Amino acid sequence: MSTYTATLTWKRGEQPFSDGKYSRGHEIAFDGGFSIVGSSSPHVVRPPLSREDAADPEELFVAALSSCHMLFFLDFARRGGFVIDSYIDAPEGVLAKNAEGKMAMTKITLKPRVEWSGDKRPSAAEISELNHKAHDACFIANSFNGEVVVEE
Repeated sequence: MSTYTATLTWKRGEQPFSDGKYSRGHEIAFDGGFSIVGSSSPHVVRPPLSREDAADPEELFVAALSSCHMLFFLDFARRGGFVIDSYIDAPEGVLAKNAEGKMAMTKITLKPRVEWSGDKRPSAAEISELNHKAHDACFIANSFNGEVVVEE
């Protein structure tokens, strides 16, 4: 078992609170000593109460699943004797009502673009298998109840 932590800090400042017109901007600090700005999604809480220049929970969730998939994909490709020069993904998450009628992330589409080099290049079937293995191994995907699609 492993434990992962982050520290979220939000401060009201001089803004009223009871009227709901307070900033949703906050800091998310990680154990490596760095932090990012977080906010509610501008799709959920309109600016200026949310920050468009900050990461929202939905974006962080989509990025976490994409990152997890990528890291396993890279490892399985290496183990298979392949060489990857770059891996770029532009994932998209869909927030919609789930079967229970609650708003949830219901689908994440990964769109990896991989540049290969070296003498051994994977076939389409081998790339599909690498994606399948990465999906099965990804901790975040294993924690997600929605659909994950990988565009190959």
